[in-house]
Amino acid sequence: MIARRFGRRAALSAASLSLLLCAVPSGAGTAPAGDVSVGAQYDSAHVYVAPGDLDAFVKSFVATFGGSPSKPVTTNVLPVPSSATFQYVMTPVGTLSVFAFRTPVPFPFGSERTGYLVTDMGKAIAAAKASGAEIQVAPFRDAIGRNTVVRWPGGWETQLYWHFTAPSYVPLASVPDNRVYVSRDRADEFVRDFIRFSHGRVVSDDPHADAGEIGRPKETYRRIRIESGFGKMQILVTDGHLPFPFGREVMGYEVTDLAATLAKAVAAGATVLSHPYASGDCSTAILQFPGGYIAEIHARKAR
Repeated sequence: MIARRFGRRAALSAASLSLLLCAVPSGAGTAPAGDVSVGAQYDSAHVYVAPGDLDAFVKSFVATFGGSPSKPVTTNVLPVPSSATFQYVMTPVGTLSVFAFRTPVPFPFGSERTGYLVTDMGKAIAAAKASGAEIQVAPFRDAIGRNTVVRWPGGWETQLYWHFTAPSYVPLASVPDNRVYVSRDRADEFVRDFIRFSHGRVVSDDPHADAGEIGRPKETYRRIRIESGFGKMQILVTDGHLPFPFGREVMGYEVTDLAATLAKAVAAGATVLSHPYASGDCSTAILQFPGGYIAEIHARKAR
């Protein structure tokens, strides 16, 4: 059920998906030894919506951030019987793999939050296991590559995928944050293991970040930021006492003008669930798009 796997399969049957018929990425082969990442533009949020909400969601997201979607295609995207309509959405602030299942979603699909392109599936699986992850969905082959789903300490799940012919996408204007909520009990273990797998680095680790960012003003929480070849990650370490919608957002998208972006989103059918909150180095808000997808939006303060 893999974002780019499906997108590529769609391209085989629909010339309109020419963006997915690509050459080797310019950075391929230059990663440090042991690093299986390719680039943030190859990593997408997995979004599940009802079939009747697919068109409204895609139009709203593109109207808010720009970019372009593929044409919807319906097929089986899993290693077990199922049917889903898929659209791949490329925007300047991040990519999406959007699934509208027309059959029940087989377990455990639907819980993975992101898809990461890797340079070598065998090496990626070995690295994930050596770094403390478990293989939740055993590797399976499709028409254009191989896929698996892994789960990290703390419960965060992501897809890893590899293509027989490597894709090539334009770099993002701004790299989104994977927003990963973990407990205090597993935070250090998760950070250690993901850093080992991703060959990334901790950019900041603030044990007293303003918890107003997660709906609890006048309190503090631990916020850890990581960067790697897989993009950015913001780890939110909490006690689990989170007011809605915090913890439900999958990604955090960076924009240059928060107010203007929120206005465009609302005009395109989105709802502001958490109004702008200024803290530290940015202002942040939470949006819900048609179909239910919840995302954080932020703008950095001028320095």
